[in-house]
Amino acid sequence: MTKSLWAPWRLEYIQQADESPGCVFCAEAAGDISESESLLVHRGDLALAIANKFPYSSGHLLVAPLRHVATLGELTADEAAEIHRLSVTALASLSTIYEPAGFNLGWNLGRAAGAGIVDHVHLHVVPRWSGDTNFMPVLADVKVLPEHLLATRDRLRQAWP
Repeated sequence: MTKSLWAPWRLEYIQQADESPGCVFCAEAAGDISESESLLVHRGDLALAIANKFPYSSGHLLVAPLRHVATLGELTADEAAEIHRLSVTALASLSTIYEPAGFNLGWNLGRAAGAGIVDHVHLHVVPRWSGDTNFMPVLADVKVLPEHLLATRDRLRQAWP
């Protein structure tokens, strides 16, 4: 017998896919999001790291420039270097907290490439575990995340050097 799994976060994602006003990266950079809702893990001089509101796995981070730019080629050398440094720090922090077996790092450039936010370039840092085939989205359009998103944010803030 087929069993239903409840994934309320999915409806929010579907409903706001093309309707979100403003830019979450710019709002986080400007401090326009309340502390109780902010997913900011670290704000650097030129870039920031935030927890992904719709993660592929627990600990999924996004690293983006503070400046609103749509393409990788628009990044300055200093912005690109800071994004790289923040991703290296993210790997270390995530390794300490979650002990993943590996990571996926990637840029989804353009809607056709899977970008949910196309106007502000960002890098995904996704922890992965051996045997984690992420089969739930394939079978049931459901993701299983063992930790609340704000708890993930808090743990990463504490682990960030």
